[in-house]
Amino acid sequence: MSETLLLEDFIPDESSGMRLDQALAQLFPDYSRGQLTKWIKAGFVSVDKQQFRPRDSVLGGEHVVINAQIEAVDDTWIAEDIKLDIVYEDEDILIINKEAGMVVHPGAGNHDGTLVNALLSHAPELEIIPRAGIVHRIDKGTTGLLMIAKTLQAHNSLVNQLQERSVEREYQAIAMGVMTAGGTVDQPMGRHPVERKRMAVTSSGKTAITHYRVAHRYRAHTHIRCKLETGRTHQIRVHMAHIRYPLFGDPVYGGRLRLPKNSTEEFREALQGFRRQALHAGSLGFIHPGSGEAVSWQVEMPNDMLNILAALAKDQRLNRDEK
Repeated sequence: MSETLLLEDFIPDESSGMRLDQALAQLFPDYSRGQLTKWIKAGFVSVDKQQFRPRDSVLGGEHVVINAQIEAVDDTWIAEDIKLDIVYEDEDILIINKEAGMVVHPGAGNHDGTLVNALLSHAPELEIIPRAGIVHRIDKGTTGLLMIAKTLQAHNSLVNQLQERSVEREYQAIAMGVMTAGGTVDQPMGRHPVERKRMAVTSSGKTAITHYRVAHRYRAHTHIRCKLETGRTHQIRVHMAHIRYPLFGDPVYGGRLRLPKNSTEEFREALQGFRRQALHAGSLGFIHPGSGEAVSWQVEMPNDMLNILAALAKDQRLNRDEK
């Protein structure tokens, strides 16, 4: 689906000597320079009724008209009436608490039942927003907060904040092994050189930075809080596995289940019954695209993670009491 966007204005004199793409980015701040460059190259931008290249200089005073076709969501994406846990909503943004098992985008093997399908039903206006307004994602097995842009202006603002690393995102996780202290993993990430469905720490990858701190230590696990400085695919999962504290339950990077000595049958069954990575996006904060004010939300861990923490605490008490 697409929508026509019509913008026009005059390039101010103070932009004289600038490249056209730079001048337009200042003139129309609601749209990214990358998007404006695409429109210039596609012939959607006229300058005094002429076609310019992005790198062409402007003099100031030119009449600019942008008549663009905005391609938004994939035509194969359909709206489905799926219940959403909506934490907050206004005319600019939507904050969702995603449940475990829900895929964010439709794709191979997941054509329906995704967050996108649910969003298109809840807010049909998202059909004209790239990726139905989703500007970041969390994995199928991860729970927690996601921000959705409901307008093109909000979409541009949130994307820019992510690129500037100013969005505050804190995750709660359960790692295997007992950490002595928190720290930072600053290791580049990219596709695994052999297993292409996996990510890995690799020298040829993109910058990836994860800060983590210890919330509580158990006999063979650690409850941690992680803050993302970057947002690479599977970042926390890969970084924790890289420092040999993989996330509990992680089916891809976690390895085999490790049980401490003297584990009860109840404890063993509780751990074996948890079938996803123990990772929850619990806190999210950014500058609101409409008001310009700092906003933030927090949601508690889901019951399955709370139950695991309770089982870990009980195991710790039993074994402490027995000593």
